[in-house]
Amino acid sequence: MAALDWSRCSAVESIPDKVGGAWVFRGTRMPVATIFENLEAGATVEDIVEWFDVTPEQVREVLNFAALSLQSSNSR
Repeated sequence: MAALDWSRCSAVESIPDKVGGAWVFRGTRMPVATIFENLEAGATVEDIVEWFDVTPEQVREVLNFAALSLQSSNSR
């Protein structure tokens, strides 16, 4: 599977001195990978919003970006 180009998702940022340059939700230290790890473990979007400092809109934007990116790469 090809890596996603997170630089094209406005909900996230990567700053070298912040969480080792990992992609995080903009304005937070919450790694994007945490969303996928928690969803894989059975969490819901509502759980993630409650547990972490992110909004439902941010989570949905990241999920939509990932889904659209993967659809695009699979149709090539």
